[in-house]
Amino acid sequence: MSALFTMYTTPWCGYCVRLKGQLDREGITYEIVDIEQHPQAAEIVMQANGGNQTVPTLVYPDGTAQTNPSLAQVKKQLGL
Repeated sequence: MSALFTMYTTPWCGYCVRLKGQLDREGITYEIVDIEQHPQAAEIVMQANGGNQTVPTLVYPDGTAQTNPSLAQVKKQLGL
């Protein structure tokens, strides 16, 4: 199954770790991009968050984004 969205994250983000675990348990596939390793990804996150590098930021294929969403919010966005 291909990724349903891209999660922008950092290795030290506790909220990211929690959301990844929840998504994995649900079998929801996603791509991970570490904004500390990819400066261009940090720009995407800043655009989605009014200039802030807030993670996790999820960006969907339709261009919409969610910042630090709950599992329920992600599932709603995906229509699950």
